[in-house]
Amino acid sequence: MIKIIRITDSISLSEKEIQFEAIRASGPGGQHVNKTSTAILLKFDIHASSLPKDVAERLFIIAKTYISTKGELQIKAQNYRSQKMNKTDAISRLISLIQTSAEKPKIRRATRIPKRENEKRLRSKKQQSQKKALRKMPKQNED
Repeated sequence: MIKIIRITDSISLSEKEIQFEAIRASGPGGQHVNKTSTAILLKFDIHASSLPKDVAERLFIIAKTYISTKGELQIKAQNYRSQKMNKTDAISRLISLIQTSAEKPKIRRATRIPKRENEKRLRSKKQQSQKKALRKMPKQNED
């Protein structure tokens, strides 16, 4: 049975689009870590996925550190000692990345600086200039 992963109200993924690979976890763990593959490497091809085009483009930008040379999104989960927990962790991290990329960026509208603020800035510059001018040694007149 194919599991559907719900990301937002309008976006969902089939588990067929995600590939899982069990690998050996790095770091300490004694003899057990050398003979079992508990870490999970999640692979997700962004361009071949069913994600909307704009979401896929933003995901590519947001998750650029997780993108392989083949253009796949790779998430390595090794925080837990069981494969099942690491798989759940990897899926939740993928979901959070896609949810972040699903949010449309706020459009920035250029605004003008109020005239009063500009005048205030110029007055403070003039005041600073006068303060520095008063620190100079006075010129001596030679007649």
